[in-house]
Amino acid sequence: MPEFTHRTRAVALVVTALGVACGTAAVAPAAGGDRPAEVAEAAQQPGPFDDTFYVPPKALPAGQPGDVIRWRPALPALNSANADGWQVMYLSTNALGERDAVTATVLVPKNADPATTPIVGYAPGTQGPAFKCTASQAIERGTLYDQPAVNDLLSRGYAVAVTDYEGYSPETTPTYITGRSEGPAVIDAVRAAQRFPQADLEPDAKVAFQGYSQGGGAVMWAGQQQPTYAPELNLVGVAGGGVPADLNEVAEGLDGYVGFGFLAFAAVGLDAAYPELDLDSYLNETGEKAITEAKQQDCVVELLAKYPGKKISDYTTHDPLPTPQWQARIEENRLGATAIQVPVFQYHASADEIVNTPQADALHRRYCELAVPVTWKTYASDHLSGIFAGNADAGQFLADRFEGKPPEPNC
Repeated sequence: MPEFTHRTRAVALVVTALGVACGTAAVAPAAGGDRPAEVAEAAQQPGPFDDTFYVPPKALPAGQPGDVIRWRPALPALNSANADGWQVMYLSTNALGERDAVTATVLVPKNADPATTPIVGYAPGTQGPAFKCTASQAIERGTLYDQPAVNDLLSRGYAVAVTDYEGYSPETTPTYITGRSEGPAVIDAVRAAQRFPQADLEPDAKVAFQGYSQGGGAVMWAGQQQPTYAPELNLVGVAGGGVPADLNEVAEGLDGYVGFGFLAFAAVGLDAAYPELDLDSYLNETGEKAITEAKQQDCVVELLAKYPGKKISDYTTHDPLPTPQWQARIEENRLGATAIQVPVFQYHASADEIVNTPQADALHRRYCELAVPVTWKTYASDHLSGIFAGNADAGQFLADRFEGKPPEPNC
């Protein structure tokens, strides 16, 4: 980890230790009901302050999705002057429906009124397979490319819970692009923010989800899952851009093209979520070496720079994607099977070379068929600039939802 992060963590440790000594930093169980004793005890003191923070306990504590397992202060490089921040580990649910632990960063504007502060569950875009790419670490370094969107939300007076997604630790592999894992991670980051007493947020606060690219898919999954997975959330809107809705269609547009690194990472992510897929059994020697190196060192820049024009056949003895096992899991993670029950703003770059536009348009039309009040908009940009092209409109869409204004769907 960069030296800056170590210095930041050292300062946080001193400040927090002083707070604990003065009786100001201990975390009590969340209001609104008794939390399980194991979770409450684990969350009383901050830490650990090294990378083991990200390693889930060997035996997860009792509790419900969204309960905080541990926490420590965060000093985001670009927000420390206007927001208080914490990193939290919380209980969630993986793609197999089993309990897991996920980390996130919770940011609250310093002038926030707890009684009225809305909460945005922010889902970051692709970071990369290596542990160093974790979104919470990027926030502290000041290198998160989603940071302008997060900053805009904070400037509007919203609390923001930025999930790291499942699998970011020194000992695990991210379940990248697996919607059935990403949706709960987004939802439970919001629950964790609400249950973390120092954030001082209300359990009935208005909630929205926002994200782009991987994050756009994650928030659509969170929106589809929320009615049954987290019906208590006061969800008012979902804003997602660059959405990878149909993984088969996205894969077809990446094989042999500039974004092949994202396709390779998606295969790694699905394999991490569903061990029976056994990706290793399909890899040739080149593939084994590339995947091992990627897990150790590749972030989004490397995914773009190292693999342009590469093909699945360069790294495998035979293509796993068409097999029944892989197709079954890919189908499980295709968006559009159920409706989102709140207004949706879905946007896309018209010249998207990473996440092709037609499959996203098909999702928008499917949501219209399901009577989702969806507003669809395209921008004259490519994928990477699309996040900036649509950010202002996404922010205004959520502001209107928080203010109770009626949506203007364009199905």
